[in-house]
Amino acid sequence: MPEHALESHRSHGGHRARLRRYSGVAIALHWLVAVLILGSFVVGTYMVNLDLSPWKLKVYSWHKWTGVTIFLLVAVRLAWRVTHRPPDLPATIPEWQRHAAAIAHTILYLLMLAVPLSGWVMSSAGGFPVVYFGVFQLPHIVAKDKELFELMKSVHFALNKALLAVVVLHVAAAVKHHYVDRDDVLARMVPYLKPRR
Repeated sequence: MPEHALESHRSHGGHRARLRRYSGVAIALHWLVAVLILGSFVVGTYMVNLDLSPWKLKVYSWHKWTGVTIFLLVAVRLAWRVTHRPPDLPATIPEWQRHAAAIAHTILYLLMLAVPLSGWVMSSAGGFPVVYFGVFQLPHIVAKDKELFELMKSVHFALNKALLAVVVLHVAAAVKHHYVDRDDVLARMVPYLKPRR
């Protein structure tokens, strides 16, 4: 095989191999957001039972910072996904599962944006500032309103529960694909993980 043809073959072969995984940026954003969501769940569960104190206020600030960061990273992730096509699903996946996965991903992204946004509305309605990393104060997006504050507490709680449920479903589906279906769905998002055959 001529040298230029060999290089072309290698190039196209490497391109196909790379397309089977998400890009490095997409993988980094995915796992960073995953860790932040997990941390936010843990901190959120812990802080609601604290007595009012300087420590509680500090923990609440950390929770808000995490929420804002998640919102920003998810927005970046969406922009990246629009401009960088994700790898195709394995051909062995039935059409109904493809539709189910698309719906689940849409709901997941909406919730990842809605949860921190509802927290921001709740803080604004309660008259509590959101000062990102203690430096940049986000504007209040609604006027102080006690009734709205109480409503948004319930909404924020419900959205968090919904997000938790979708995340658990997302993880369960990924594990099923790897250990039961033995395809490369999980391997596309986990560096160095090989599909089970």
